Amino acid sequence: MPDGGPAVEVVGLTKRFGDVEAVRGIDFTVRPGEIFGFLGPNGAGKSTTINMLCTLLRPTSGSARVAGYDVVAERDSVRRNIGLVFQDPTLDGYLSGEQNLRFHAELYGVPRSVTGARIRQVLEMVGLWERRGDLAQTYSGGMKRRLEIARGLLHSPRVLFLDEPTVGLDPQTRASIWEYIRQLQAAEEITIFMTTHYMDEAEFCGRIAIMDSGRIVALDTPEALKAGVGKDRVRIQTADDAAAIAAIKERFDLEAVVSEGAVTFSVASGEAFVPRLFAELGVPIRSVNVARPSLDDVFMSFTGSTIRDAEASASDHMRMAMRAARR
Repeated sequence: MPDGGPAVEVVGLTKRFGDVEAVRGIDFTVRPGEIFGFLGPNGAGKSTTINMLCTLLRPTSGSARVAGYDVVAERDSVRRNIGLVFQDPTLDGYLSGEQNLRFHAELYGVPRSVTGARIRQVLEMVGLWERRGDLAQTYSGGMKRRLEIARGLLHSPRVLFLDEPTVGLDPQTRASIWEYIRQLQAAEEITIFMTTHYMDEAEFCGRIAIMDSGRIVALDTPEALKAGVGKDRVRIQTADDAAAIAAIKERFDLEAVVSEGAVTFSVASGEAFVPRLFAELGVPIRSVNVARPSLDDVFMSFTGSTIRDAEASASDHMRMAMRAARR
C-alpha cells in the first residue's frame, strides 16, 4: 500500500466479549489486488474479524493494518481507504438509488465536482444506471446488493470488504453478483476481502482462510487446499449407521461419521473402493455417492465436521444459551 506492503496485515488478533473469545489470535496477510476469502460457518468469527479490520470493533489484543494504516491508532485513515458492504442491508428504502449514493458521497467527502460522474460510473458498473431514480425499496434483493456494492466503491477505496455479499439470494442472483464482483475488481484495481459460508463462492477467491471457532485452521489457494486432502469422499445410506461405522473401522481401518444424514468417510480412489465396500461391509447399503475432494472436505479434514453440521451445532448451542438466559 503506501510503501508497497500488504493490503491487510494481521498479527495475533483477538477479540473477547466477556467470557467468550470470538477471535483467538489469528495471523494472515492479504496482497494488493487479491480476492481473499474467509470461509467458515456462521459464528466462526468471520464478521467479528471484518468489524475489527474496518475499525467498528476495537481488538482485545494483537494488531492489524489495512491499506498501510493501523486499525486502532489510525482509524480515520483506515476508513478513508476502505469500502464496506455489510451482511445485513443498510440502504435507505425511502431514497432513490442515486440519492443513497449522494448521501454516501457527502459522508465520505467526495468532491461535489466529481460526484455526479462517479455515481454514474459505479451505477453503470453494476447495471443500475437506468434505475437510479427509483426508490431503493422497489429494488429486488439482487439489485439492492449491487447498489450496496456500488456504494462501497463510490469513494474509490483501496480495500473493499464484503461480509457475506450474497447471503439470502437465490443461486442465479448469487452467480450474477459474483460476475459483477470479478468485473469490478479488475476495473477498479482494488483488493477484495470477503467472508462466505458458501463453498462455491470460496472457489472464486485467489486464496482462502478457513476459520472455525475463532481460529484460522488453513490458508492457501482453493486448489492447494483440495489437493492437500487427496482422498475422495464416500457417502453411504445404510440400514444401520452405527453398525456401518463400526464395520468400516473394523474391516477397512477407516474413520467414518454421520454427516448431513449419511455415513461419510474419506478414502483414496473412492470409485475403485466401492465394490470392495459392498462385498465386505456386512451391512446393507441403500445408496452410495463418491465425490472428489471439495472445500467442504478440506473443512472437515481440519475440524471433523462439515460447515452445515458446524452451523447446526452452533445454532443448537445458541438456543440452549437463550433457554438458560430465560430461566
